[in-house]
Amino acid sequence: MKTILTTTAAVLALSVPAWAASVSELDTDGDGAVTIDELQTAYPEITAEEFAAMDTNADGVLDDEEISAAQEAGSLPESDG
Repeated sequence: MKTILTTTAAVLALSVPAWAASVSELDTDGDGAVTIDELQTAYPEITAEEFAAMDTNADGVLDDEEISAAQEAGSLPESDG
């Protein structure tokens, strides 16, 4: 049982950096935010309306929290790591 818990904890800990890398991959200019152009480079099927729905604070860019929320809601694919 202890081995299973240890293994599960290790897997969960290793999955967080993989997700964080996907955010930085989307942010191609490194400014900490993802524009619609950056998002559509990775996901060309995303429309302006879908982007606007993900941009919950309506500032014209997506931050880490908005990207995470969009992934959790199924609006944006999860990272492959």
